[in-house]
Amino acid sequence: MTEKSFKGKTVLITAGPTYEPIDPVRFIGNHSTGKMGYALAECFAAHGAAVQLVSGPTSLHTNHTNVEVKRVTTAEEMYKAVLKRADAADIWVFAAAVADYRPKTVADKKIKKAGDELTIELVKNVDIAAALGKEKEEWQFSVGFALETDNEAANAREKLRKKNLDMIVLNSLKDPGAGFAHDTNKITIIEEEATHTFELKKKSEVAQDIVDLIWKRTNG
Repeated sequence: MTEKSFKGKTVLITAGPTYEPIDPVRFIGNHSTGKMGYALAECFAAHGAAVQLVSGPTSLHTNHTNVEVKRVTTAEEMYKAVLKRADAADIWVFAAAVADYRPKTVADKKIKKAGDELTIELVKNVDIAAALGKEKEEWQFSVGFALETDNEAANAREKLRKKNLDMIVLNSLKDPGAGFAHDTNKITIIEEEATHTFELKKKSEVAQDIVDLIWKRTNG
């Protein structure tokens, strides 16, 4: 892809998990490390894009001069950061594993252990990709991610349409070496009229496959 360039393009990427606080010491989270999102950020940057990376809590860092990182913790913080940057971005890539729900109330002090059960009432977070999909302009290109455990392709296609995505990257927890906490991934990229299946690869190579296809669709 050396002859292909994203110079002059702005790419907005979300990466990592979100942490939804229960009290000052506990939270609801997931196993996302952010590796896929960071690999995508560096790949786009290596091909000339100006990358706005909105990152949930992760130990990862990037020193690429074309990548500007905004660190957030909660889904609400990520949504606000994305909204602030979305209008100016040519390409949106929603690679973060955003919590679907958050505690309705957050205790201001550590909840003490009492009794055999604890009930926490949850409320739904904003679906960032879906919300942005309603505002997407014709010149903008939107990419989502779907991590599924059953009815993978059907669920991914439904998300593709409901969130007004141009393509969705599907990975299944059933595939060894794919999903959270691995340096590898195995993906299927689904578009409205096409499906592309890839073998298990390093996430840096997976990022290149994704970026290659985005380039073809935005420069065709």
